[in-house]
Amino acid sequence: MATISRTALRRVNSWASYSCLRRSSCSSQIKRSFRSCAPLATDGVFRELTAVRVRTPWVEALQRQRQEGTDPTKASGKSQVAADRKLEPKRMSDSYHSVTLPLAQDPWLLDTYLNSSGHIRLGTIFMDLDALSGVIAYKHTGDDVTTVTASCDRITIKHPLTEICDLELSGKVTYATGRSSLEISMQVAKALKEGEKVKDEDVMINCTFTMVSLDPGTKKPVNVNPLIVETAEEKQLFKLGERNSKIRKERNQTALIKHTPNDLESDLIHAFWQKHLQYHDPHDSLRQPENVYFMDSTILKTAMIMQPQFRNRHHFMIFGGFLLKQTFELAFTCAAAFAHARPTFVSLDPSTFQNPVPVGSILYLTSTIVYTDPPLIGAPGEKVDPESKYTRVQVRVDSKVRDVEHGRSKPTGQFNYTFMVEKNIRVMPRSYQEFMMYLDARRRAEQVKESMGEEGPGLNPKVAEESVTE
Repeated sequence: MATISRTALRRVNSWASYSCLRRSSCSSQIKRSFRSCAPLATDGVFRELTAVRVRTPWVEALQRQRQEGTDPTKASGKSQVAADRKLEPKRMSDSYHSVTLPLAQDPWLLDTYLNSSGHIRLGTIFMDLDALSGVIAYKHTGDDVTTVTASCDRITIKHPLTEICDLELSGKVTYATGRSSLEISMQVAKALKEGEKVKDEDVMINCTFTMVSLDPGTKKPVNVNPLIVETAEEKQLFKLGERNSKIRKERNQTALIKHTPNDLESDLIHAFWQKHLQYHDPHDSLRQPENVYFMDSTILKTAMIMQPQFRNRHHFMIFGGFLLKQTFELAFTCAAAFAHARPTFVSLDPSTFQNPVPVGSILYLTSTIVYTDPPLIGAPGEKVDPESKYTRVQVRVDSKVRDVEHGRSKPTGQFNYTFMVEKNIRVMPRSYQEFMMYLDARRRAEQVKESMGEEGPGLNPKVAEESVTE
């Protein structure tokens, strides 16, 4: 073992004494105080949105639940909403809320929004939008009801970002008739200076969410405040919400789970079956092209435990925005694996949250390429470009949960994402279940084309390539 000489020891002690004297003399001249910055009102992702979403530490919520001896994931059967509560009409402006993400100003905040290639993670933006929809909903309904996300009617990229900038997320209730559901319209736009008005070209994302209010005790729908519609702009937004509600009802009534395919769709199934026979007929020269893949070969799956860090404000269910983030990133990966090219997000098409996801459950996600546009086989009279350089790829993500013991399972939602890839590639169904998934996706694509006809030409492939978002 090495030893230190007396001379060296004296030097060390002398230096230590000198350092102490120097620190004491400096402290009398220079005072260092520790202080924190004033909280920003614009960093909604960390304070404004998250703080509203979760107000009680998990350990306290868990202890309270154990003391009460109740299962918060099940209905108690006892109503907690007063039967005589007053539901006075409210204005759209009453629920308006906005937050600004200072991505260009705060590199550490930006750090949580970027992926490995320097693109903004849209899944994180979607998570913020779902949190914002909850803030807006409770500003309209109040805290005495439980308001949950029922569906995401559509999220579209309107003008892709070409550079990193501060973003403003804003929205309000735009459709509520006084029944249990309400529609919330939101947008993500470039954050402008105070007093400046957002122009159409500043808007990056448009989206609408449908929320449903429930009695916390019975878990049954309860009525909410109706809307007062005054200005021409508000009347237009309300009318759009009315149309979206009608489309949702029509879609439910004509769903393939309830009805057989129509004549045109039956012809398509037959045409695919004939094409499949040709590919495998030794006496036919037609063979399966290299750019055609069977649907069952595109499936990608994940499973994960639902941890309390992603709970909603009611503590024992998972925050809906977390599901959007997870399903988006799986859909993105599925599209990339299918095309062997980097996908660019186009839209989240009408998607539903069927059942809540309990904390502690196991979430299973299954993604499948269910439709490509241009399609392999077009409908009669439909113009199809078989040599198209770009392909729109629709990915369906089905989610279900099981308890830890895996004793029971239930579906929790279906999410439909559309991406664009610079690749000529096609998907082909061959089982009856796959045909139904294909037709359901085709119907969604047709609805998107109709809405694009009203809203504009849609996302330009070249502009999409230059975007800084996924």
